[in-house]
Amino acid sequence: MQPIFLKPVLQEKIWGGKKLQTEFNLTLPSDKVGESWSISAHPNGQSTVLSPSEYQGMTLAELYAGHADLFHQQTLPTFPLLIKILDASDDLSIQVHPDDAYGLEHEHELGKNECWYVISAEPGAKIIYGHTAQTKAEFVQLIQEEKWNELFTEVPVKAGDFFNVPSGTIHAIGKGIVILETQQNSDTTYRVYDYDRKDDAGNPRPLHIPQTIDVTTIPHQLPSFKQTIEKTDNATITHFITNHYFSVWKWEIDGTYATTLDDNYYLVTVIEGEGTLEVNGESFALKKADSFILPTPIHDVTVKGNLTLIVSRSEE
Repeated sequence: MQPIFLKPVLQEKIWGGKKLQTEFNLTLPSDKVGESWSISAHPNGQSTVLSPSEYQGMTLAELYAGHADLFHQQTLPTFPLLIKILDASDDLSIQVHPDDAYGLEHEHELGKNECWYVISAEPGAKIIYGHTAQTKAEFVQLIQEEKWNELFTEVPVKAGDFFNVPSGTIHAIGKGIVILETQQNSDTTYRVYDYDRKDDAGNPRPLHIPQTIDVTTIPHQLPSFKQTIEKTDNATITHFITNHYFSVWKWEIDGTYATTLDDNYYLVTVIEGEGTLEVNGESFALKKADSFILPTPIHDVTVKGNLTLIVSRSEE
């Protein structure tokens, strides 16, 4: 069994830029590319298999539907996670996501719990993370009066920071930040505020105030998670989070790191450096922005080189 390497889907965004090309060597269709959907089975952007050859050209959704043995005999109807790299050349809209119950009822898809690893951040970069309102009435009033500076909470960020962003959390990635996002397989977003920006046709981008009021957690609850670090001679393994939806780790490797995986499947993206992956006696070159799946039949893996990986698995 070989790792499954995937071709990303590039998404143009009003706030996008060129860092996915200049920093990750991806070929961009324009200078406004905001997202690389690196591992995705969502209908709005399907990753396709690059290798191994027997699956080449298949979408991840097709692979998941037709080969349950690769995915821990999963009984979930759709691939559960979506991995993105985002380049915020400008501020993203301030937004919130619903939980599963609200998403299924109103949007006919799951809600979105997500988390962010900050790959890089320009000096002074900030995110919006939470709000100040203590009651729904106060929340509504601040929105109606457009007192955005009073409502939204800004947090400074730097490379290496990690944020848990559960459904119901007001949030936005700020200008000058590149992140890797691990999220549920959903594309439902409710915009609260968008800096009065207009789309390519000159129209204001739509907001979703009623839905925002419905789904926002009030008051804001700072999500807790326990980060742990394990060091070996050649690797530092940081466990960021395990919740109902996913577990996420960072593997920082300088030399040779060998490990044995459990009976699950793992999603991996190279965010820095280069090296090789050895599986079942075969060697596979790794470079920045490569994304691949280690399917269930793969247990013993060895990574060599000087590189950093973000690794995740579904917990559903």
